[in-house]
Amino acid sequence: MNNIALPKIGLLSMYIELYDKTSPQKRIGIESFKTIMIIELKKRGLEVIASPICRVKSEFKAAVESFEKEGVDAIVTLHLAYSPSLESSDILSATRLPIIVLDTTPIYDFSSEQDVEQIFYNHGIHGVQDMCNLLIRNKKDFMLEAGHWKNSDVLERVASCARSVKLANNMRNARVGKVGDPFKGMGDFAVSVDILRNTIGIQTIAYNSEDDQLIKDEDNNDKIVQDEMKNDLIVFKSENLDEEIHRQATISGLRIRRWIGKEKLTAFTVNFLDVNRASAISSMPFLEASKAMARGIGYAGEGDVLTAALIGALASIYPETSFVEMFCPDWKNDSIFLSHMGEMNINLSAEKPVLSEMKFPYTDAFNAITVSGRYKEGSAVFVNLAPKADNKYILIVTKGKMLGVNNIDNMKDSVHGWFMPEKPIDEFLTQYSRAGGTHHSALVYGNVYKEIIRFGMLMGWSIIKI
Repeated sequence: MNNIALPKIGLLSMYIELYDKTSPQKRIGIESFKTIMIIELKKRGLEVIASPICRVKSEFKAAVESFEKEGVDAIVTLHLAYSPSLESSDILSATRLPIIVLDTTPIYDFSSEQDVEQIFYNHGIHGVQDMCNLLIRNKKDFMLEAGHWKNSDVLERVASCARSVKLANNMRNARVGKVGDPFKGMGDFAVSVDILRNTIGIQTIAYNSEDDQLIKDEDNNDKIVQDEMKNDLIVFKSENLDEEIHRQATISGLRIRRWIGKEKLTAFTVNFLDVNRASAISSMPFLEASKAMARGIGYAGEGDVLTAALIGALASIYPETSFVEMFCPDWKNDSIFLSHMGEMNINLSAEKPVLSEMKFPYTDAFNAITVSGRYKEGSAVFVNLAPKADNKYILIVTKGKMLGVNNIDNMKDSVHGWFMPEKPIDEFLTQYSRAGGTHHSALVYGNVYKEIIRFGMLMGWSIIKI
């Protein structure tokens, strides 16, 4: 089971009542194109809630109210012909839902040889122009993508907009579990839970003694623990793993998993200095953090609620997302060594990840079970969300690639990988710290750069592109 959910759009098909009165037979072709658009948008990974074709204000009002009730992420408008803007603009301007304008028509070639009859079915662009003017005058922001639905990537671009909106919605509705207090003295990500709630919407759920007792009381089936351990030995490599240490780590991990389910968490963070044998979480849950990220649950170390929420939002749309830290610059090879104590999204390992016992000298907790592996090669985006002055935020987004290893890998017993940004690392690191980038970040594989930038814009954050 994973936390990945499709963006949900409300498709608002727009038309004019006059044409139904004067040319009712045209409705067959109009409805047909609407059906094609629904099918094509679904093919691009969207859940589509379609309204009946709307012509007059009462119909637009009913459609938008229905979208709001359905909890769509955004409204996508589709002009099937001209639609007078005053029938819809006030309603669209008043809704809290973002607007994505799909500016397309059925016919690709509208040159001199085209049948004059096709004018009727392909003149929606001036309806788009009418509506957008009113939205601007009403101070309603919107996104707009234009192109032929079949002979361009316009529907992909609309889907991309929808994913950005979904990211923003998931960020605003983040529920982050926090085990322990933030690491003392670590200030770059330090933002109070009240400020996070008031400025972004993040809800922080602190793990407490009541949670401790609840999940202890649920530990009444050792078969679940044994099955989890057996599955680990299939999914991961391991050698001479101490069974009792593995068992303690598994119990702690399953307790975290139940807590995530009980509280409907989208992410969690753990300060390893607050893990001890007196707690139900008696082993640092590196292993569960790695599994959780693979399921689309966010994670960040050291009590960092802000980055955990970010990774939870990203992972809910992009499965190939992981919590990372920049550890060491490789000046010679113009790359940056990424690592952390013992957790990574296990689906991103270049080879079968390895389970190992980690000595844990920090508290009296049981020794931990860590995951080690090298991040796979591929295009990736490095993403950092940093607090600014006056309770503002800045999103730093960098394109680059994760490198392979073609020689001896002395780092193989750790979480590791080398990220090469597009800019030389001396320039990258200079710009990064001048912008205030923190030492906790996200790594996202794939062609997601523009979507993540749009997500930051929808959140109202400052954007730095390095």
